[in-house]
Amino acid sequence: MSLVTIRKRALTVETTFHEFGPPPERPLKLAAASAVIANPFAGRYEPDLMPFMAELRALGRELAEELVDTLGGRDRIEVYSKAAIVGLNGEMEHGAVWHEAGGWAMREVLGQPRAMVPANKAVAVAGYRLMVPVHYIHASFVRSHFNSIEIGIQDAPRPDEILFALVMGTGGRVHSRLGGLLKEDAKGLDGLR
Repeated sequence: MSLVTIRKRALTVETTFHEFGPPPERPLKLAAASAVIANPFAGRYEPDLMPFMAELRALGRELAEELVDTLGGRDRIEVYSKAAIVGLNGEMEHGAVWHEAGGWAMREVLGQPRAMVPANKAVAVAGYRLMVPVHYIHASFVRSHFNSIEIGIQDAPRPDEILFALVMGTGGRVHSRLGGLLKEDAKGLDGLR
């Protein structure tokens, strides 16, 4: 029997056309693909979460591919992240399984970028909104690409559910001008600088 039963999915695309100064040459797009699943361990302690984490890889891949298609192809993706909101009958560790499952899927779909995949997670009620940090996929310290997007679904997660999300975007902040490592100067060999 599958450990992953999906109740619903959602796709959110945020397009920024203007941030006071001149319009950017290309609008910035940030997108979040989410899935709400039944929590197979709601209300009880399960010592071995590894089979759940392994089975979630397929869902991660589906969400990652949806984001790449939505944003115009793998070569357009510059930022990424992941998130989980666990319903109240679950525990934080039920959301932490997404670190490997969601992160692995995004790396595979994007051609193995080196930067760590940032994340956020919470145990919360249905309708909870979570700010999710994003950064440059090839080097974590590219300051222009530090940004965030809000995720959440009005009726999820119910107490016995988990909302898993992946996030990707097409660039850094519009009109970034605060110095630091530039995308053009990042080496990308260690995922840091």
